[in-house]
Amino acid sequence: MLSVKDLSISFGGLKALNKVSLELNKNEIIGLIGPNGAGKTTLFNALSGLVEVDSGELEIHDKAHRWPKPHELIKLGISRTLQGVGLFPELTVLENVMIGASNTSRTGLISAALGLSSKDETHLKELAMTALERVYATSLANRRADTLDYPVTKRVALARALISQPQILLLDEPAGGLGAQDIEWMNSLIHNLSSQCSVILVEHHMDVVMSVCDRLYVLNFGEVIASGDVESVRRNPDVVAAYLGAHA
Repeated sequence: MLSVKDLSISFGGLKALNKVSLELNKNEIIGLIGPNGAGKTTLFNALSGLVEVDSGELEIHDKAHRWPKPHELIKLGISRTLQGVGLFPELTVLENVMIGASNTSRTGLISAALGLSSKDETHLKELAMTALERVYATSLANRRADTLDYPVTKRVALARALISQPQILLLDEPAGGLGAQDIEWMNSLIHNLSSQCSVILVEHHMDVVMSVCDRLYVLNFGEVIASGDVESVRRNPDVVAAYLGAHA
């Protein structure tokens, strides 16, 4: 599905990632964990085309590929959520989700702002409603985003990532800022998503990581210090020393 080999990235002489490798299989959920500054977001940014890569190989759908640009992600079947929800407060839920599909329409986001053809608009609305259905939020379609509680905005942001029907979904802190009940709901949703796509998850809530992930990669100072199934990683002494501590 997706393979990263020997990825290295530097910022001003500082090595942010050093020969990082990982594999993501079909319908698998893998987690990236590690202390703040370990390189997790930098890896996501490389996969999203937001940073320059020094070296490393990338395969997507078993084919060698150059590191993507942001506008290429949807065509490659990749979508990402952000740590910040990033909804447009004055738009409805449906409109916010439709924006996530801008590159699936030939007209694109700029033309969408100017006015879509009725055929394109109908198609985008259908995609948006399907995405909202996947996060159990169709009843909110006509609500303005600035009227939503924070946990609900997380669901809408996830729907916006799902509208392009990705095969690879990058989830950046999906449980951040959520209470225990909402975290439990998010766990269930992520589990369900894996039946339709593969997921790479960056998350500091260890109960989420341990509950939903099939395998883990642990980053520390820009290097993978451990990888494997959840239990083996959880008991790895290097991981305990670097990150897990009391979670182990």
